[in-house]
Amino acid sequence: MSAESTPGPGIAGESGTPAAGPRGKGRRRKPRDKRPKGMKVMAWTAAGIVVLGGTGIGYLYFKLNGNINSVDIDQALGTDRPEKADNGSENILVLGSDTRSGSNKDLGGGTDDGTARSDTAMIVHVYEGHQKASVVSIPRDTLVERPECTDTDGTKHPGAQSAMFNSAYATGGAACAVKTVESITDLRMDHYLEVDFAGFQKLIDDLGGVEVTTTEDIKDPESHLDLKAGTHQLDGEQALGLVRTRHGVGDGSDLGRIQLQQAFIKALVKQVKEVGIFTNPKKLYDLADTATKTITTDSSLGSVNSLMSFANGMKGISPANMHMVTMPVQYDPANPNRVLLQKKKADLVWEALKNDRPIPESATEETATGEAKDVVSAP
Repeated sequence: MSAESTPGPGIAGESGTPAAGPRGKGRRRKPRDKRPKGMKVMAWTAAGIVVLGGTGIGYLYFKLNGNINSVDIDQALGTDRPEKADNGSENILVLGSDTRSGSNKDLGGGTDDGTARSDTAMIVHVYEGHQKASVVSIPRDTLVERPECTDTDGTKHPGAQSAMFNSAYATGGAACAVKTVESITDLRMDHYLEVDFAGFQKLIDDLGGVEVTTTEDIKDPESHLDLKAGTHQLDGEQALGLVRTRHGVGDGSDLGRIQLQQAFIKALVKQVKEVGIFTNPKKLYDLADTATKTITTDSSLGSVNSLMSFANGMKGISPANMHMVTMPVQYDPANPNRVLLQKKKADLVWEALKNDRPIPESATEETATGEAKDVVSAP
């Protein structure tokens, strides 16, 4: 699906985006600095993919293609799925995995037996024209009806009532996570991207760290994070601690962690723009090599060629045209560590995305927030 030059639908509460200027000869560096940044916002967990987009470095295809792991979700889930949208939009499920196997075992949290959970989950909706996007974060502690599903090895897994959202991934991997999201939203997930903790940490180190400003002290022994209020250049371990902490800020819930993740995305975009990776071939390759070793994709994105085409199609999305929200939920009266879907409000979100419209502000009013807004920002 090719990008169009006309702006996509507006974002609630935001102004339109000026059209991109002409790409005359001798002006290649300027668009290269500006256009890919929206994709980096769209998936901080797949930042290295964006690095590949638009570089045109042919030898990367051969050296990096073998790094990529992919799963055939379409084969696993069959035809019992929502219909693909016919309005030019796309939906991508982005997961951050907290597997404790391999190089992740020293990073803390999660399980110790090599199994994994989806520590971070985002639905990224790219509007027709690929100039705007909405990102909906799904709290891992949401109690949902998990549907029966078949994983990519062909094993069938029973459904469950009042199951935590992240149990879908722990039960049946990527395919069951996609099945659960599609069951909740009635939206077809066109693509799947996953990154593990170790890869995220190395990506940040390869980038040279990310600068953030905290408005209060953040200390969470469980995520190995200890930051005083002020400005910090976070290395990979600290950045990972920041996007995983839930006890050091706000009300201690997963919702507060989501707000920190969304703030970190903005800081990451700023850092990527400033370090000039497109003028530094070694940094470019290091990031691409780390990303392709780290990510898991759906089979249709399982090659460097496919990833580059995918990234190129979304270069027009800028951070200003990314609308980031959390799926509407409320605290569970029976357990303050769990949240429940606010179905009527959530339906407003899914209906808007299904019809390629902006998410209405009313959909996220008077919902649980986590009380961690503005704790972290880009300096």
